[in-house]
Amino acid sequence: MRNVVKILKDIQAIETGDHFVYTSGKHGSVYVRKDMLYPNTKMTSQVCKLFAKKFKNKDIDVIVGPSVGGIILSQWTAYHLSKLKNKDVLGVFTEKDEEGDQIFKRGYDKLVKNKKVLIVEDLTATGGSVAKVVKSVKKAGGKVIAVCVMINRNPEKVISKSIGAPLSQLGIFKAEAFPANKCPLCKKNVPINTIVGHGKKFLQKKQ
Repeated sequence: MRNVVKILKDIQAIETGDHFVYTSGKHGSVYVRKDMLYPNTKMTSQVCKLFAKKFKNKDIDVIVGPSVGGIILSQWTAYHLSKLKNKDVLGVFTEKDEEGDQIFKRGYDKLVKNKKVLIVEDLTATGGSVAKVVKSVKKAGGKVIAVCVMINRNPEKVISKSIGAPLSQLGIFKAEAFPANKCPLCKKNVPINTIVGHGKKFLQKKQ
């Protein structure tokens, strides 16, 4: 089976050599277009099979992912892990509230209570979102067995200690990120990509 970076490159979901604005507001020259993966159910299934195989020997009851992309990952991973372990593994998700936290709605907190949980996420650059999911799972009374991200873009800083739970990843694709006021690409007047990422929104706010 191909590794996750190879899968993403095959569907042209990794772009380099341009000027991107990330979800965090920071800038960089590498962008992983996770949204290129999700319409392709075959490739999404392959990625989530990698998650499931990685944790097939762990006692897991529920998979949790943060919305939006994590919803798809949690469902497919639960599907594959259920087949591998020959037991029902649930797939649920958290959603953003008005403060930007990842919280359980729809009564999903009850499905997590007293359960052993694997948290899955697509990308992490700061670990902020997945740390919020860890906090919500613990608040709901679930036990976080592990967190696994599809691609860790900052493996030196996004570690188990920083997110509050054992962390691993399917793949690493380093992407240095800079605050807008310290971005070397901005200083060189490299045009910001307004098609991929959050460049368009950044430029609108700047006007």
